[in-house]
Amino acid sequence: MKKIGITLRVENILKFKEKRDAISHDWVNFLEKANVLPIFIPNTLKDTKKFIDEVKLDGVIMSGGDNKGDNIHRDRTEREIIEYAMEREIPLLGICRGMQVINDYFGGNQRTTNDLKHVNKHHKILIIENEIQKYFQKKEIEVNSFHNNLIDKNTVGKNLEIFAISEIDNTVEGFYHKKFPILGIMWHPERKSMTSHEIELMNIFYENIFWRK
Repeated sequence: MKKIGITLRVENILKFKEKRDAISHDWVNFLEKANVLPIFIPNTLKDTKKFIDEVKLDGVIMSGGDNKGDNIHRDRTEREIIEYAMEREIPLLGICRGMQVINDYFGGNQRTTNDLKHVNKHHKILIIENEIQKYFQKKEIEVNSFHNNLIDKNTVGKNLEIFAISEIDNTVEGFYHKKFPILGIMWHPERKSMTSHEIELMNIFYENIFWRK
């Protein structure tokens, strides 16, 4: 069974005047179905890279929730994870916020919209990369959407290759790094029953299809 690390959002618990790391139960259910042992990565570790070394992770998922800049500890932790993924060439998958953090790390940026086209909606995306089309076995899939931060084609970071775009507005729904095993998607695979294309997504993540050529 693969050991996959997953980052945590930060919740500010006013009742107890404390901050807590948190993760949706959806993630545990999803990873269990994917035959993965989830390892939660705290946001206040002194040495995140050493932690990943000690637990010998097979890959890392940077989860959604929060916005970049909401919490300095999470921002620092996830930057160190990106660095570690490149140093050790282990698979890294960014989900929604995680994808945005990856884009930012490589010099890209995003914009915020209030039109709600991507908030609590389902819509179709186009898979425009031939190799990934083979995994999904189709050029078009339906995904969920829970974000109002958008990445446009011209604001994608350096060496990030787009593989999926939204049919709604042509914003970027998926990319991968050209040199390192780093993948980002804007939808949330954990927030619905595991479908065939979510299984294929995990296979792409596990198998590093672009970095083993």
